[in-house]
Amino acid sequence: MAAPPVVDLPVVDERLAEELVTGLAAVERLLRTCVESEDAFVTEASKHLIEAGGKRFRAMLVLLAAQFGDPASAGVVPGAVVMELTHLATLYHDDVMDEAVVRRGSASANARWNNTVAILTGDYLFAQAADLLADLGPEAVRIQARTFSRLVRGQIRETIGPAAGVDPIAHYLSVLADKTGSLIATSGRFGALLSGASDDVITRVTAACEAIGVAWQLGDDLIDVASDTLGSGKTPGTDLREGIRTLPVLYALGSTSPAEARLRALISAPVAESDVDEALLLLRDSEALKQARGELLRWADRGKSELEGLPDIPARTALISLCDYVVERSG
Repeated sequence: MAAPPVVDLPVVDERLAEELVTGLAAVERLLRTCVESEDAFVTEASKHLIEAGGKRFRAMLVLLAAQFGDPASAGVVPGAVVMELTHLATLYHDDVMDEAVVRRGSASANARWNNTVAILTGDYLFAQAADLLADLGPEAVRIQARTFSRLVRGQIRETIGPAAGVDPIAHYLSVLADKTGSLIATSGRFGALLSGASDDVITRVTAACEAIGVAWQLGDDLIDVASDTLGSGKTPGTDLREGIRTLPVLYALGSTSPAEARLRALISAPVAESDVDEALLLLRDSEALKQARGELLRWADRGKSELEGLPDIPARTALISLCDYVVERSG
């Protein structure tokens, strides 16, 4: 079974690239083994999103972080698989909450079967991750439990929205840190921890990966506004059509500038199809988009600042390059 593609990094040492490919191939083998069941349908449903592909981004971060210790340590590949299983499980549940019909170019599990199957399959993947975790020791189990707690809290807080008097932008960023950043942070933490890296390295890698996770999502916010379909593979304005208030939209809604009055009127609710092009043009030329891009840069720089304190090895260069890539991909 071939390994999934490594995220393209501007600078990757040849030896490191080979180790990542080998490591991801081992992750892929164990990932598929872990979801095998005596029940053929459970196996089919569990492999549904695995077969659909994905970059195995979290697994790659585990493997990169492990370079700061002994990357051949026995717990590194299982730790990477735990991260992927947890991520995949959340996708099954997300698709139910979002009523999604497509995931990674294929029918979502809830569309192919039903919501009950999708929810239970996600639960099964969580259980398989917990079983694998048990062999990694109580500290790893505790870290994963606390990570999942943050992830769920972030999802709940996103669902109910900011409380009265709470800044919507501060609320949004804290939700991203919990819902998206927490699992990516733990990916880096697991890699460093399970490879036997020092406490300082673990702390820095964890903080850097959380910043990368938030920056990645902020980049997606910008791509939805600023990209073209041909270059990004995503239809611009998808979030606007669905009424999702991403960071550029929140900045625009918080503006009192008379020049952006028309924009605020358009984006205060899900944007009608006939108004999407106008809303996108106004957003692309707005101060709000500049502010959102500035926030993305701050998170990427935060990640780089943490990484610069790490030992100067190819993995550090790759992670710093990843921070730059997160910014560049947003256009």
